[in-house]
Amino acid sequence: MKRALVTGGSGDIGSAICHELSQQGLHIIVHGNRNLQRAESIAAEIISQGGSAEAIAFDITAVEKTQTALGKLLAKGAIQVLVNNAGYHDDAPMAGMTASQWQQVIDVCLNGFFNVTQPLLLPMMQTRWGRIINISSVAGMMGNRGQANYAAAKAGLHGATKTLALELASRAVTVNTVSPGIIAGQMTEDVFPLEMIKQTIPMKRAGQPQEVAALVAFLASENAGYISGQNISINGAMC
Repeated sequence: MKRALVTGGSGDIGSAICHELSQQGLHIIVHGNRNLQRAESIAAEIISQGGSAEAIAFDITAVEKTQTALGKLLAKGAIQVLVNNAGYHDDAPMAGMTASQWQQVIDVCLNGFFNVTQPLLLPMMQTRWGRIINISSVAGMMGNRGQANYAAAKAGLHGATKTLALELASRAVTVNTVSPGIIAGQMTEDVFPLEMIKQTIPMKRAGQPQEVAALVAFLASENAGYISGQNISINGAMC
């Protein structure tokens, strides 16, 4: 059975991705950071529905702790599907942004991607099959007021995606970016009022976590073996 690690799996989009990937017969490793209880609950839900899952918690910005946690997972074999979904934002106009605000967002959204992905690459390559899906944002494509840190991290994530896709192509490992727009959930419900959504998004609604999860699941499937190095936006026709 192939194994899938979903970072930030305890969140709205992450949990939807975990459930969707479990439908493909994958063993799901639900990652949380400070919310191990929620990750364990999602894993239990998957198991109750006939799937296979476990929960894990570590801080992806802490290099040594991440390496230790991944080492324990790799002792059981390669992880062949990786969804880098963990994210964080701390918004402010750049003129008033602190160095800490800049660094913390970069640490989670970009450095965290490296910390998790790099140790998994050689074992994945040795199996000659893999899927890496990086969850970015339309902010990394279009920019967004008050999110210079977040937009920079997400744009950097796609630059890394394109390079890694080239490096892994000969080993049948695909690497792609998914860039959601406004997706319904706890992180957006207080930030984007309904009227703003109607004015901003041509489809007049927020996307659903399950819609993002369906796209991720396709990119993780056998059918997506010739798609790599791409940034696919799911945003209700925003751009």
